[in-house]
Amino acid sequence: MPNPYLPAWEYIPDGEPRVFGDRIYVYGSHDTAGSDNFCDYVLKCWSAPLDDPNNWICHGDIFRVRDTRDHPSDIADSGTEKRLFAPDVIEKDGKYYLYAYIVNRKGCVGVSDRPEGPFKHLSDYKYTVSDEICCNGWFIDPSVFVDDDGKVYIYCGFERSFLAEVNGENMYEVSNAVEHFIPCEITNEGGFDEEDKLFYEAASMRKIGNTYYMIYSPKRGSRLAYATADSPVGPFTYRGYIVDNGVDYPGGNNHGSIACIKGQWYVFYHRMTNNTIMSRRGCVERIEILPDGSIPTVEMTSLGFEESLSPYRITAADLACVLKGGAFITERNVFERVVTNITDGTVIGYKYFDFGDDFGSKTMDFNMKINGFGCDCRVHILIDREDGEEIGFADVGRDCGVISAAVKVVSGRHSVFFKITTEYSGWTGEYFKNRCLFELKEFVFTK
Repeated sequence: MPNPYLPAWEYIPDGEPRVFGDRIYVYGSHDTAGSDNFCDYVLKCWSAPLDDPNNWICHGDIFRVRDTRDHPSDIADSGTEKRLFAPDVIEKDGKYYLYAYIVNRKGCVGVSDRPEGPFKHLSDYKYTVSDEICCNGWFIDPSVFVDDDGKVYIYCGFERSFLAEVNGENMYEVSNAVEHFIPCEITNEGGFDEEDKLFYEAASMRKIGNTYYMIYSPKRGSRLAYATADSPVGPFTYRGYIVDNGVDYPGGNNHGSIACIKGQWYVFYHRMTNNTIMSRRGCVERIEILPDGSIPTVEMTSLGFEESLSPYRITAADLACVLKGGAFITERNVFERVVTNITDGTVIGYKYFDFGDDFGSKTMDFNMKINGFGCDCRVHILIDREDGEEIGFADVGRDCGVISAAVKVVSGRHSVFFKITTEYSGWTGEYFKNRCLFELKEFVFTK
């Protein structure tokens, strides 16, 4: 599946990927299209076979803090109807434990015999960590880690981080606080800007070989940063950032982690839609972990788990990984998502397509389906960069429908960019700078 890798109507941000058995599971928050709030009142789980990470299935609501249409709340006491944020799930001794942050409430732990749940409320946290350290017991954005020696640790925090041990016998008693604050405890090597390393939220712990990786959202930018250590309690050394969801795209908070699927490492993260920092959808990129433990920064693409997309299959507009000039993706209904707010100078980009061989042809057809807004404009079709080679253009009129144009044949692997211009001048030019010229629904190249 390309990005977003789950069905287009599903909004699972804060994705925490876990490999259990022969499947990859993703646990995350649950957003609602067009909502003006982060998250809602249920947690969902999706999974796919390791051999086929394009074949995702939904396991439904695995935990809830209010009654739903089909099930009562999983927390019996009153006053719990607060939103659920950023869960994590780990396995210990054949049981699966879910850790979740409930807004303005002590965090909670659920348990299940299966990785896909459903999870039953086991307990709220019982802790001896001081409220000052653990944000009044909220344990924001919990990440739980079971080390090789059986010790269990929880990593949390908002604007400062902390970690503590969890009682491995019951999995909900938090004690033996280790007061590590990432802004103080992460050292800085390699000439990075000091501001880059500062912890904001979204802790996620992984161990690769003998190295411990703290993945988190830093205060600067829309990034997922990482730091490494030789011990689960640090100190951690800032190493850089893995991905930034705000590069040439409407950015916002980022949250995710890394997972290895059949020998290939991936970073799971999310992107924003609906012209808001809410309505977040899960995305994934291939990453590489070098022998020195570093993870080179990767760009956002449209690929997801694919190595290349086919330009000869219909591409939905919302696979765009570059949106510049104020354009954004919005959901009309469960079937339709468009790129809207396309104005003079907008750039829309998709990475990457494999055009194959040209077989001696000089031209091919480009077709795009649009919603017209009564404006004449031109779509310049470029490859490799937004200022790259223009292989053709399509003129958009005032009506809805399909626009077609002959363009130059290309071969091999390329990114594709659309740059929109309008020839209106004078006072109408100023007016059209901010007017939506059309909406993009989908496109395809044909030979």
